[in-house]
Amino acid sequence: MKEYLVTASQMKQYDKNTIDVHRMPSLLLMERAALVTVEILREILGKGHKKVVVVSGGGNNGGDGLAVGRLLLLEGYAVEFVLLADYEQCTEETKRQLEILQSYGARIYGTIEKVTYDMDIVIDAIFGVGLSRPLEGRYAQAAAWINAQRAYVCSIDIPSGVQADTGKTVGEAVQADLTVTYGFYKLGQMLYPGTGYCGRLIRGQMGIDERSFLGQNPLWYTYCGVQKGLLPKRVPDGNKGTFGKALVIAGSKQTCGAAMLAAKSTFSTGAGMVKVVTALENRDAVLQYVPEAMLLTYEAKEDKYAMDTDSQTAFQTAFREALSWADCILIGPGIGLGAKAKRLLRICIEESSLPLVIDADGLNLLAKDRELQEIMTEKNRQRKTILTPHIGEFARLYGCDTAMGKEYLTQYPQILSKKLCCTVICKDARTVVVQADDETCYLNTTGNAGMAAAGSGDVLAGMVTGLLAQGISASEAAVTGVYLHGFAGDLAAEAMTQEAMTAGDIISQIPSAIRACL
Repeated sequence: MKEYLVTASQMKQYDKNTIDVHRMPSLLLMERAALVTVEILREILGKGHKKVVVVSGGGNNGGDGLAVGRLLLLEGYAVEFVLLADYEQCTEETKRQLEILQSYGARIYGTIEKVTYDMDIVIDAIFGVGLSRPLEGRYAQAAAWINAQRAYVCSIDIPSGVQADTGKTVGEAVQADLTVTYGFYKLGQMLYPGTGYCGRLIRGQMGIDERSFLGQNPLWYTYCGVQKGLLPKRVPDGNKGTFGKALVIAGSKQTCGAAMLAAKSTFSTGAGMVKVVTALENRDAVLQYVPEAMLLTYEAKEDKYAMDTDSQTAFQTAFREALSWADCILIGPGIGLGAKAKRLLRICIEESSLPLVIDADGLNLLAKDRELQEIMTEKNRQRKTILTPHIGEFARLYGCDTAMGKEYLTQYPQILSKKLCCTVICKDARTVVVQADDETCYLNTTGNAGMAAAGSGDVLAGMVTGLLAQGISASEAAVTGVYLHGFAGDLAAEAMTQEAMTAGDIISQIPSAIRACL
């Protein structure tokens, strides 16, 4: 299902809207959050875990933790509380929770050294989503202490030390077994390294829903679980031309596999016809792997190939006829960085107005040619263009180093998309999809580390092209392609293990991923 991903400031505003506009008392929201958390803990751990320590800060996150501990205390658990903040530093809601606990005679300590027994469960409620600095002093000490325990660790809303907007950790951060978050998932819970600190992440509903947006919807979203209805509908009376004709320009003499994988995956997401433009040496291998494809080949030797010589007139004519025949174009996987590849890319950008997917070597050529970028940008105002860089290719296009590209994964692709007037798929451990004129951005959460293998990007480019060929929008093709690619990768990992899976295994699982989403 579609899930919004919010920043800390957005969540704070939605919380305020719920209290001020919908008249929901803050203490009631806190109590509902605590009830949800206890219910989830009970469901996961049963009743065999009896000793609990709650480690709280002075903010409302700490108040949530104190309320969770109180409910467990009332259910018969042995609960000790550690309040790291001075009473005067606590929010009004947290002070109220302390008063309630004192009336029940609860043991509340000011330091973790006061804890008297080995515990089964630790509740981490030191800091919530508002944290934007490293943990220091007693807070960092408490996080390190929590990590040193053998107990089951449940973090309230977000592990303390993880930044809610970025997933960054600077210094100490709590490594949770379970994180119960409230209202909406936070962006930093889905980004690395933050997602690795959350353990099992469960969203609990405690009274803040989309009605609290008041027209200010979050920018980011993701799909959790199996998402139905993403694929374009296939009309029952269609033919092979109805479902799109894709021109796949891929594979040099040394990289036949790129052409094979890209063509196969283009067919696998529903394109009716595929024509592959590749080096002559690849002909037999491509036809054997993808017998359904048509081929247009060229001589690979540089000294025999120049687009403006008489010897290549036949190829030029055939290539331009292929452009007229196609409904969309993919260019880049394995084409190399030579004069042939550069000329083919220039023709696709300058002479065609077809929907265009640029991948791999096509992106590296584009990054070196500012003039071609300007031409493409102007053409993109009237056509669909999708760029599919991995983080290194993205950095070259954007003009930054790879580390900066990673750090600003949720900002820089938006800037590049608007600059070039196109859709950008930026591939990393988490892949983002941004559209120049769209008001939403997609963060993909399907997929796994086994997909970090040669050819995986060629498969994604082909899948996006196969969807684009069927006439849907660039943003729909990009989001659906990325989601299905990760989903198929997860199925491949189940079947083959992450260590053993290959790009070809991802293709083999595309039908199963599609079937699940119909």
